[in-house]
Amino acid sequence: MRHANLLSPAQLGLFQLRNHVVMAPMTRSRAIGNVPQDIAATYYAQRATAGLIITEGTSPSPNGLGYARIPGVFTQEQAVAWRKVTDAVHAEGGKIFIQLMHTGRVSHQDNLPAGAEVLSASAILAAGDMWTDQGGMQKNTQPAAMTATQIQAAIAEFAAAARLAVEVAGFDGVELHAANGYLLEQFLHPSANERQDQYGGSMENRRRFVLEVTAAVAAAIGKERVGIRLSPYGVGGGMPGAFEQVDESFTDLAAQLSALDVAYLHVVDHSAMGAPKVPETLLHQMRAAFKNTLILCGNYDATRAEADLASGLADLIAFGRPFIANPDLVERFESGAPLAQPDATKFYTPGAEGYIDYPTLAEATLN
Repeated sequence: MRHANLLSPAQLGLFQLRNHVVMAPMTRSRAIGNVPQDIAATYYAQRATAGLIITEGTSPSPNGLGYARIPGVFTQEQAVAWRKVTDAVHAEGGKIFIQLMHTGRVSHQDNLPAGAEVLSASAILAAGDMWTDQGGMQKNTQPAAMTATQIQAAIAEFAAAARLAVEVAGFDGVELHAANGYLLEQFLHPSANERQDQYGGSMENRRRFVLEVTAAVAAAIGKERVGIRLSPYGVGGGMPGAFEQVDESFTDLAAQLSALDVAYLHVVDHSAMGAPKVPETLLHQMRAAFKNTLILCGNYDATRAEADLASGLADLIAFGRPFIANPDLVERFESGAPLAQPDATKFYTPGAEGYIDYPTLAEATLN
């Protein structure tokens, strides 16, 4: 068999996975009214031959719905709708974690429901524009700095959303999105966090919110059902890439997450999209600091994935965009077939087109 390591069964804590391939979380903006639609069940089921699916970023709070048409998992209606997705994936023999993503300052007020507000670690505007269905592209909304009460409320929201995701929606676990410039990462970075309380200033204080959220979610659903995604050197959401003591900060964070004994650490390198490359020395340091499963992501092909699995640098490899146009990505890896290319103009448009209409290799051959 080609790519023997990549395609062989894998263990993720208490979960037996059919292979070492992870479908990375990708925003697809099809959740009308912030509720997953039936086509989402089709989309994820089509890709269920991945060892593990991590869903698109899903908000644990009305305040975290910064993008147009992204789903939530903070209401019963949303959780019940997600149940169709998990049932469809499980029927195909797959495993699926939901990614909890609070966008924080990467947001526009027009994308939030009534009564919600744009919040962040500090009242520092995120550079860039945000699409709104009402007014097209608009500048990100100025955030308000979270009060101590709002921080505790957000921690409780993450825990409550995780419980809904597992107990009602039927997910195998949750991934906390502490990457790409969203709320959890906004606390980690000094460029977005100028707080003078216990959640800001020193590296230790800036990590506190992420660790408290992680501990609360682990207490709610079990640490074996919790993963977390980090993006050292990322530039998403106005982040600076590098900052003073960045390597030490992320290595120490990996060690503290390891002490919480969560199921996995998911590290993404966005250098293929213009961010600075995550140094291999840092990856090795984080690998040494985190004792459980390490997932690496970032412009992988099967050959490079195989190499990093064989060397022990990674335990699982996540693939993002290749899964968009190749619902049968695992089968294509197995046969060595070429990969179809996605239509980028349909990445975030509502509806089935560019979402569930990509054929498998077998279907394309028939046509």
